[in-house]
Amino acid sequence: MTREPPAHAIDWHGNEWTPDSDEPAAHPNARFTTPAAQCPSIADEWEDPAGVPIDAFLFGGRRSSVVPLVREAFDWEHAVFMGATMSSETTAAAAGAVGALRFDPFAMLPFCGYNMADYFAHWLKVGRREGVRLPKVFYVNWFRKDEDGKFIWPGFGENSRVLAWVFRRCEGEGETVETPIGLVPAPGGLPTEGLDLSDEALQELLTIDEAKLKSEIQQVKEHLAKFGDDLPDEVGGQLHLLEERLG
Repeated sequence: MTREPPAHAIDWHGNEWTPDSDEPAAHPNARFTTPAAQCPSIADEWEDPAGVPIDAFLFGGRRSSVVPLVREAFDWEHAVFMGATMSSETTAAAAGAVGALRFDPFAMLPFCGYNMADYFAHWLKVGRREGVRLPKVFYVNWFRKDEDGKFIWPGFGENSRVLAWVFRRCEGEGETVETPIGLVPAPGGLPTEGLDLSDEALQELLTIDEAKLKSEIQQVKEHLAKFGDDLPDEVGGQLHLLEERLG
């Protein structure tokens, strides 16, 4: 964190380190942190023992096709299913076939120190609490590509346009169109004024390729089968409902 490296340090292996060392001082995937209190947008009650009300959860995966820019879960059980089957396409930088699905439930697989099926069950239990006010759950995908392999959505700060629709949905506003995998914004629902984005491109962003989705069902089944008898019935039931919606 200084302009010049220190004359002496202990590296991430616990060994002596100097600027003349052949090995880097930090792990290649190292991070730095800063106090949460320094975040200007943090909620005033962020340290309240009672917690902070949560209006929405956003899940996401890196998909070049099939999955729309944003969709809303039908209900809480469907939301848990979406989280349990979060996936990204593998790339040349990852082990395995390019384009295969790599599942990372709730983006928690590297961090969950117990059976992920129990994690799914916990989310379902939260939804059954008496008097609970459940957040809405959305799934975003900033990485849809066109036929030339170029990203369709501009991303970065323009993602706030999707958040604007999410906020409206949390307020009970914003029209939707039902698809087999959730509710997507109705035509005109996303604020796209000022974007160099054609109506055809926007339609592509919000379209679900049902044929390709059907072809991926087997991968989803194999993923969920890894949890065996521990998999909550509700999650397996959502898979059956998806198959029915896909015909």
